[in-house]
Amino acid sequence: MADTIQKIGQQIPVQLGGTETYSKNVLGPVSFTLCNLRIRGLAEEPELPKDVAPAQSPYIIASNEEFEVDVDIEFNSSPLTRLLLCLGTRMTVCFSFEGMGAKAVELDLEASELSDKDVFKYTLTWKGTPDMAELTAGFYGIAAVATIGPVEHPCAPKCAMGYGYIAGLLLQVYDAFESH
Repeated sequence: MADTIQKIGQQIPVQLGGTETYSKNVLGPVSFTLCNLRIRGLAEEPELPKDVAPAQSPYIIASNEEFEVDVDIEFNSSPLTRLLLCLGTRMTVCFSFEGMGAKAVELDLEASELSDKDVFKYTLTWKGTPDMAELTAGFYGIAAVATIGPVEHPCAPKCAMGYGYIAGLLLQVYDAFESH
């Protein structure tokens, strides 16, 4: 007669032994940080006697002065993140300029880049002049809205995987006067 095991009551539906191993998150999470929103005018120091301050302000720029606005995107290093970045993930940042005052406009400037294998930090930059961007003279609050995705590999789903937002910069644009 064979020994039989009797079950008494409902059995526990989870694994409890120290030798049992399984994972519900083999590839790990994918995450990114949107940080370091920056803006700066690129004019050089004015010559004497035209200088009005000890240094050229990067936040007060002429309408014909070149400036740049940029932001950093930093990804974690999980196996799934490595795969998605290697396959070519599209990163797009919309720099939003919100005019304050009757003459200042509202507009968006966009920068976009495709990810590379084993690169986890990116700086997306828009560079030009207020005249090129059609920013009128006035005062502006600046924010950056990031869209991460889609992955541009033919086997990947064509959807955004994440969004980010950062704000808090101010910029003043003034009309440049040409001297003749």
